[in-house]
Amino acid sequence: MSSIPFDLRQIRAFVLDMDGVVSATVSPVDPSGMPMRTVNVKDGYAMQYAVKQGFTLAVISGGESLAMRYRFENLGVQHIYMRAKDKVARLEELIEATGIPAEAMAYIGDDVPDVPVMRRVGLAVAPADAVPEVKAVAHYISPYDGGYGVVRDLIEQTMKAQGVWGDSEGFGW
Repeated sequence: MSSIPFDLRQIRAFVLDMDGVVSATVSPVDPSGMPMRTVNVKDGYAMQYAVKQGFTLAVISGGESLAMRYRFENLGVQHIYMRAKDKVARLEELIEATGIPAEAMAYIGDDVPDVPVMRRVGLAVAPADAVPEVKAVAHYISPYDGGYGVVRDLIEQTMKAQGVWGDSEGFGW
């Protein structure tokens, strides 16, 4: 049974912020001053499995990282928007490209720039360490911090609600 107060059977797409959601909020910086983002292998496993089961995955981030773009592509993320100054505009592009209505999308965000997108989608999710403004608009606050399982939490609960978690081909890498 899901702890998310939403009919998860409606979700067809997972849309993620990058920094503070897919990666932790604290990261080392390389010699050029660029953040070296972290990844959670359980989040990654859930992402690639969701793609194999027909879900749409997207990343909308104000940040930019070639390493993260490569990781997302290898996990099967179909839509990657980095350096997004207007996240709602990128969400509208995603809706147009996929034909999936905003009401059938879940978005995980952790900071103030995510609030407008969270207000637009069907299910707004916040990591446990999100800022208060994000938690105030979230339909569900995960017990997991950003970069430490929040993505897996949402995907696994959704797929279990839809009866496709671990119950078909492709459960392995």
